[in-house]
Parts: sequence; structure tokens; C-alpha cells
Amino acid sequence: MQNPPVIVHALLHNRRFVVANNAQGLSGTGTVFHYHVEDSVISSTYQGGRIRLGTQIGRVTGPDTIELLYHCLTLEGELLAGWSRGTVGVDHTGRTTLSFVWGWLSGATGGGESSYIEITV
Repeated sequence: MQNPPVIVHALLHNRRFVVANNAQGLSGTGTVFHYHVEDSVISSTYQGGRIRLGTQIGRVTGPDTIELLYHCLTLEGELLAGWSRGTVGVDHTGRTTLSFVWGWLSGATGGGESSYIEITV
């Protein structure tokens, strides 16, 4: 079996994702996430919808699991930060999927669950 960073790298590196479900969250239609993976380190930028600019930093934690810290600036000027733990998968069409549990650390309260799907070009 390949080591976890190699599997996650193959599924995430230089790929873009959009929201599939995020009822309680800030990201929504129009928000695009662009991921990069180097060894077990994950980074991404995201923007669109209500988000002017956001970044994430994280790590691979298992064969198909990751954890991230994120922060963003909204179009309304809010500065928000939070955490997430996620699972990387593949749907029946071969597109990479992401499923997260998450919560806010600063600027908002609460949390929830969300899912994302790879954009195919």
C-alpha cells in the first residue's frame, strides 16, 4: 500500500473543488478551492461567493484523512478563522470528493459538516 501522503497527493495536488453541501458554512456556490500538496503538507487558497480571499494550511493524518486550519476575509470585511478534519474520497465518476467536520476559532461561532467535489475541466 502507498503511504498516506502519496495517496492524498494524487487526489488533491493542483486540483480545484466547489461546494457540494455546506448548509451551515460560509463557502457556497461560487467558492473555488485550489489545493497543493507537498509531502504531508497541504495548502490551498479559496475565493468566490461571500469570500474575498481565504487560505488553508494542514497536513495528511492518515491514508484518506486530513486536517486543516483556515482563515478568510469576507466581502463584508469580516476576518474569520477555523479548523476542519476531513476525508478524501472518489465518487462513482472518478472525481475526488472531500467531506469535513469543522468549527470556528475566531470571528464566528458554531460549526458543521460540509462536502466538496472536484471541478473537472
